[in-house]
Amino acid sequence: MAGVLNGSVALVGAGAVGLHYGARLALNGEDVRFMLRSDYEVVMKEGIRLESVDGNATLHPAQGFSDASEIGPVDWVIVAWKATANERLAEVLKPMLHERTQVLTLQNGLGNCEALAEIIGPERVLGGLCFVCLNRLSEGYVRHTAGGRVTIGEWRPEPGIPRATRLAAAFEAAGVKCEAVEDLERAQWRKLVWNIPFNGLAIAEGGVTTDVLLADPEIEREVEALMREVISAANAKGLSIDEGVVDFEIGRTRPMGPYRPSSMIDYVEGRAVEYEAIWGEPLRQAKAAGVPVPRLEHLAGRIREKIGSR
Repeated sequence: MAGVLNGSVALVGAGAVGLHYGARLALNGEDVRFMLRSDYEVVMKEGIRLESVDGNATLHPAQGFSDASEIGPVDWVIVAWKATANERLAEVLKPMLHERTQVLTLQNGLGNCEALAEIIGPERVLGGLCFVCLNRLSEGYVRHTAGGRVTIGEWRPEPGIPRATRLAAAFEAAGVKCEAVEDLERAQWRKLVWNIPFNGLAIAEGGVTTDVLLADPEIEREVEALMREVISAANAKGLSIDEGVVDFEIGRTRPMGPYRPSSMIDYVEGRAVEYEAIWGEPLRQAKAAGVPVPRLEHLAGRIREKIGSR
């Protein structure tokens, strides 16, 4: 079975996001080559196991590699690791690039496309956003409990080159709801409406799940207020996000139950937290736009205190 992309794909970052979406693409015939670290031996022996509300699946065998140089030049690279690892981007990408390689980042927050553009040029960068509840339970084993939609956009669109549309078609063919959007920056800020309060307060409150946050009326009001500040900053940048998304985002979070946001998991497990991408850069951009965001500023301070005290 041939895939939609008609080319090779390197998947960098074998966490929950990378394993889930990479396996879905590979199961639909895409030539996906996974760069693996701690998961390598298990994936080579047992494959990638997906426990999903959309149906369980196993990709076995999977094309796994322990080093980027073993993968070699590919047509597409999907970056799915945390933004905290971006200092290694140039080193890891170099052996996988040829002159026409396109790179899609599925990372949270702001600044990731810019980091890629410095390495390969802005005309080859795409950004993607995953609206999904995923947790990596063990090596090569991912649980998908809700959502799954992906939004993809061009960082600097090239007229007549429908790269985002082609990628979206590949995800759709793999059973993943996906759309190509014209305004990637708006989509990035739209996701921050959820990520900033829920990831942030889950850390600030000591490492708690989303149901705990929403069970406290005072914290729920803080979630709402933070969302409105993010929307105000986005709208000051001309990105046009309706305040009705506040009720929508809180409403869709309640049925998630005791969901563990990815940044909270990193915090409680002692890993680096994506502070700059999710809170630092949005805070700087909000201030540059002349928008007062006192709650975001306070939350950012609480997060810095938490991660700095470990």
